[in-house]
Amino acid sequence: MQFSQIPGLPDIKNRLISSVNNKHIAHAQLFFGSEGSASLPLALAYATYINCENKLKTDSCGVCQSCSKYNKLIHPDLHFVYPVSTTKAVPKDALSTSFMKDWRKFLDHHPFGGINDWSAFIAAENKQLSISVDEARNIIKSLIMKSYEAEYKTLIIWLPEFMNLASANAILKILEEPPAKTIFLLVTNNNEKIITTILSRTLKVRIPAFSEEEVKNHLVTFHEADEKKASQLAWISEGNINEAIRLVKEVEEDNHEMFREWMRACYRKNNIKDLVQWTETFQTLGRESQKSLLQYGLNIIRETLIFPHSADLVKLQAEDFKFVEGFSKVLSADKVEKITSLLNEAHYHIERNANAKITFLDVSLSLSSILKT
Repeated sequence: MQFSQIPGLPDIKNRLISSVNNKHIAHAQLFFGSEGSASLPLALAYATYINCENKLKTDSCGVCQSCSKYNKLIHPDLHFVYPVSTTKAVPKDALSTSFMKDWRKFLDHHPFGGINDWSAFIAAENKQLSISVDEARNIIKSLIMKSYEAEYKTLIIWLPEFMNLASANAILKILEEPPAKTIFLLVTNNNEKIITTILSRTLKVRIPAFSEEEVKNHLVTFHEADEKKASQLAWISEGNINEAIRLVKEVEEDNHEMFREWMRACYRKNNIKDLVQWTETFQTLGRESQKSLLQYGLNIIRETLIFPHSADLVKLQAEDFKFVEGFSKVLSADKVEKITSLLNEAHYHIERNANAKITFLDVSLSLSSILKT
């Protein structure tokens, strides 16, 4: 992974590069950002840059022996720890090393992926993933040996919040007093769940969420999305680039037109026949498209609440902006609260495989009642 493969975030990238060039590399660092942020890709790009044999001003060279092995995740001095569980493929002795082949494929396909993506990738959806105390002891055994090739040995711990108290305590000593030329990069989506003794031993590196523009450009450049669709999905995903990538692969519908016409149908009198027809339409959509439509609706409703007070803060495309401007005139704060609750509840049920026809008909009838009040 190179910095150039990660959208935007120039300030963070420059800060990490400067720490290497100025020889101020903290031995234990915590990269924390929300799910779908660049936390893990940045840790990988940083580790690659640290041991690059021909460092460039703004990135690793990408072609030296070290970079080549880092990019393939096969460098002997690069170690990983991540949450795992027993599976059909690994019925016992579930350690990170048991899943290394899967981990390489996962990072290739889902560089911005989260714990649910990883769980599904290793077919462990119904299992509780964790970083065990045996894993922690394995870390110590791996790191006390001298490095094979690189100047620095690097251990990336992905989602240390999945350590229990015993496993976290097991690595405290080596984290505080590591072997020479050893770097710990902890990558978390929830630093509040990490025990204080771990947090106190790390340098914090906050990774901001991607901007809408960064997500949009990434979808257009790397996932062949058209500008309109990319803008819409970037807005819906709220900086979660993993969610945006998933949506661009699975969602084909134009959420703006569909949500607008649905709301108009809910607002009309004698609309039962129309609402039933919309329910039939929603049922034909895939589950991800149904969730995407509801999430789009939640975002639109939020903007209608902001619009009457600060229209300049509503940053939408022309069609969306015009709809929000008109829709805000018929929505009070009380209606916004009720509609938000309805859409959130529907999203929850659809995510858990509820019957789409029943769910959307119930929501449509409730929305119609609220809008006509």
